[in-house]
Amino acid sequence: MADPRAVTGAKTDARQHHDPEVRGFASDNYAGAHPEVLAALALANGGHQVAYGEDDYTAHLQRVFRSHFGQRAEAFPVFNGTGANVVALQAVTDRWGAVVAAETAHINVDECGAPERVGGLKLLTVPTEDGKLTPELIDRQAWGWEDEHRAMPQVVSITQSTELGTVYTPDEVRAICEHAHERGMVVHLDGSRIANAAATLDVPMRAFTNAVGVDILSYGGTKNGAVFGEAVVVLNPDRVRAMKHLRKMSMQLASKMRFVSVQLEALLAKDLWLRNARHANTMAQRLAAGVRAIDGVEILYPVQSNAVFARLPHDVSERLQKRYRFYFWDEQAGDVRWMCAFDTKVEDVDGFVEALREEIAR
Repeated sequence: MADPRAVTGAKTDARQHHDPEVRGFASDNYAGAHPEVLAALALANGGHQVAYGEDDYTAHLQRVFRSHFGQRAEAFPVFNGTGANVVALQAVTDRWGAVVAAETAHINVDECGAPERVGGLKLLTVPTEDGKLTPELIDRQAWGWEDEHRAMPQVVSITQSTELGTVYTPDEVRAICEHAHERGMVVHLDGSRIANAAATLDVPMRAFTNAVGVDILSYGGTKNGAVFGEAVVVLNPDRVRAMKHLRKMSMQLASKMRFVSVQLEALLAKDLWLRNARHANTMAQRLAAGVRAIDGVEILYPVQSNAVFARLPHDVSERLQKRYRFYFWDEQAGDVRWMCAFDTKVEDVDGFVEALREEIAR
């Protein structure tokens, strides 16, 4: 039998349809997979393994996640971030339950209503200045538990790092967890960019999750160098129920789960997750420093992860988009978002800054 690792050098009839040297600043999802993740996929490819998560790779992944999140943690690999959030939130709400979240939260803005339509729960959102909830902001929606006319607030969902690129400190997460638990609520953390937050804070991921009271976590791998695949990580099994059934019912049970699990193992078994996140964050800091020096560009939020939010003239952005891909965040206001990834290069950042300077000068 051929060595399964040889698949990386195997012939293929597929053709390369893109220029691998082209990079943009639209999303860290635009990046490909890290070579170490691709090598892990090839390593897992030989022979037969039991389907639907009964494979050796998924079993080993439990030990990997417990090394980061404690001995009570249990990981349930899923296909994508929306799926992770929908499954996680269903596991901690009743049919009449509601979730308190920031108005900018991904579950509210970017998931096509999936938590409400697929998960069958109600979102109760709160405006924030920087994407971060506080106990005081939570209380704007955390009320009316005995009012049958109102969806019952049962969960607080926070995002780390937030959709605005800001980061909660461990003490801030602890305060939220204590506040929520005092009110009988569960805390969910959307960690699609959890690695970037840990890199910024320079603390282990447990320092702002299980160590401070987070009950359930959506762990993100795709934005950190995986091909695809996230995980729902149950941190407090006393507050979570029926995860296996909910994952299947939500169409998130991979038949060949070993190929999701081995990617997460490649990221988490050592320090690849942290190396990737630190690099992306460093590139964002370089980008922010470069554009700050250009008249007519305003940085909108603290640059604490791999995102830079800026405001500049609308016509400048439109011309610049013809040279580099990126998205408007609020087109009417002229706000844009620039994202860096694990494979963003110094020359990519410097080239973008120079292109922006040229377009501003026109």
